Amino acid sequence: MKYLSPLEMLYKWEKEKPNQIFLSQPINNIWHHWTWKEFGIEVRKMASYLKKLNLPNESKIGLLSKNCAHWLMTDMAIMMSGHVSVPLYPNLNAETLSKILSHSETKLLFVGKLDNYKEMKGGVPNDMNCITFPFYSEDYPKWNDLLKNISPLKENIIRKPNELATIIYTSGTTGAPKGVMHKFFNFSFATTNAVNIIPLKEESFFSYLPLCHIAERLLVQMGSLYCGGKVSFAESLDTFAKNLSDVSPTIFLGVPRIWTKFQQGILSKIPQKKLSFLLNIPIISSIIKNKIKKSIGLSKATNVFTGAAPTPISLINWFTHLGINIQEAYAMTENTCYSHVTLKNKIKIGFVGQPLPLCQVKLSDQKEILIKHDALMDGYYKMEDETNQAIINGWLHTGDEGFINDEGFLKITGRVKDLFKTSKGKYVAPSPIEMKISANKNIDQVCVVGSELPQPIALLVLSEKGKNMLDEDLKNNLKMTLEVLNNKLESHEKIHNFIILSQSWTVENKLLTPTMKIKRNLIEKKYSVLYQEWYNKDSIFFS
Repeated sequence: MKYLSPLEMLYKWEKEKPNQIFLSQPINNIWHHWTWKEFGIEVRKMASYLKKLNLPNESKIGLLSKNCAHWLMTDMAIMMSGHVSVPLYPNLNAETLSKILSHSETKLLFVGKLDNYKEMKGGVPNDMNCITFPFYSEDYPKWNDLLKNISPLKENIIRKPNELATIIYTSGTTGAPKGVMHKFFNFSFATTNAVNIIPLKEESFFSYLPLCHIAERLLVQMGSLYCGGKVSFAESLDTFAKNLSDVSPTIFLGVPRIWTKFQQGILSKIPQKKLSFLLNIPIISSIIKNKIKKSIGLSKATNVFTGAAPTPISLINWFTHLGINIQEAYAMTENTCYSHVTLKNKIKIGFVGQPLPLCQVKLSDQKEILIKHDALMDGYYKMEDETNQAIINGWLHTGDEGFINDEGFLKITGRVKDLFKTSKGKYVAPSPIEMKISANKNIDQVCVVGSELPQPIALLVLSEKGKNMLDEDLKNNLKMTLEVLNNKLESHEKIHNFIILSQSWTVENKLLTPTMKIKRNLIEKKYSVLYQEWYNKDSIFFS
């Protein structure tokens, strides 16, 4: 099968529907729109400008910005000009930014929509040339000024399938970020096959998760290119809910914390007891469901996904009762986000779906999930040893532990690398236990630890609901959760006590990745000296 490249898809829509809106972005509460033709002109102008810089072929060009129209324009211009994009998380600290720019040998940096560039700027070398976006300009040459007298490239540049397209630096849950190399073929293979099987046709996408992350890059950027869809952006965290409601996309991907926030927002307006009562009245039930879907912006959504981190089954079931059927997906940066997805007519709650076409999957003797297909990464940039540890005999070793049922549905049961040994010599997999604990709506974040302790303990961060409870009521609630939980666990897994932490884990304090996964190793490093002291405290202890 011949796969068209992202650039070829752009050329297709420029020709077939030049006047149809492709991008919509709110700026100061006013929506700005770009048609396929207008988008193409901006891309072709910037590609022309980049070519005039006479950088060596396949130079690395950095892209530091939150999601916006010019992010997509820049990425396509880098492709069209013969270079390699290095997308960067918009909330990196200066030290990490500096390391990535140096390691990737970035020659030029685009600086766009950011909240705290002053804190990041120290990580940008003084001699690095930078270009800044319209609407969010820093003190660098501006996009519009640079392109004022530039003519758009007229030719349709075609990049070879095996040429390097991008280096995506992982968010670093287990250490320093690694640069995952993907060629153009990987995008073509993964997106074409995913779009066909889901299937997607001229969809409306809502972009808010970082575009530098593989999930948003594949689903929103590539998905919209390959199905000829439309992309709308969120302006800010404050306007997120309104923007989503205004857009009402047909495709939506939410990480677990987004679904939890939706749930908390709904319950703040309709308490659970009243909601359950109303949902049991046939006619009223339909009205309530439709009203809730519309209020959160999912009234038109035909495919509703979750991924990036484990989503509690209780949360998925809760939304199912509202008529919102969440489809779990599972993939990694290293396999171009192409592995498993739950199709809307084949939902099996608790499983992350079946393998996508042409994707092979098996379990190792240690039950580690191994993935094999034609779009695995080319390797980690300048990290041969790490590459050879990740891909062995053509199989990607994911580090995740799993179970596959007779129908080929995959369940994630933990992290092979996250296992820890108690002082009794027993191994504990924390992830499944954390999933059970997080079903309690008073808990926002949880990390089960216990290396060298007789039994595991659980570190908790309370949700807003939990923080607003009286201490005694909260203690009783958590004691009940602990008792119910331990009745379901093996003896060596039973949680000794809950430790309630006063500090939340955030991206800013480096205890969460930009995709809201806990950085277990950094949490351990921060708190491990206190484990023994905490172990001797009450079953529910406020640190």
